[in-house]
Amino acid sequence: MISRRTLVVALPALLAGGLPVLAKSNHPVPMFDTDGDGTIDLAEAKKAASALFDRLERDHDGTLDKRELARRLTAKELAAADPDHDGTLTREEYLAVVEQRFSAADPDHDGTLDARELNTKAGQALLRLLK
Repeated sequence: MISRRTLVVALPALLAGGLPVLAKSNHPVPMFDTDGDGTIDLAEAKKAASALFDRLERDHDGTLDKRELARRLTAKELAAADPDHDGTLTREEYLAVVEQRFSAADPDHDGTLDARELNTKAGQALLRLLK
């Protein structure tokens, strides 16, 4: 939490461009940026998605169903991501969706996503699969 005194002292400098703006602690880049380069690459995204898969997969059957994927994929998106049409996604199928969304969120094709790219519609769709 930032104190009132910190704001009073720092605000003029912030407005003058003299101090960096403090980032929110829940910003997605630091949450997934394991190498500390200020961006998220595909390996970091897949690592986060794999960890989320483990947390969501409560029935331990090796797949995520529409209930477990609630608010992350629509029924239409689930159907498109489900090549065997069994109504569930395996870890590999889930990670394939992550890779597709990562590519969609990376318009400059540099293989990394920065905060600006994560704030786009495509970036937000990817984040739903990571957290």
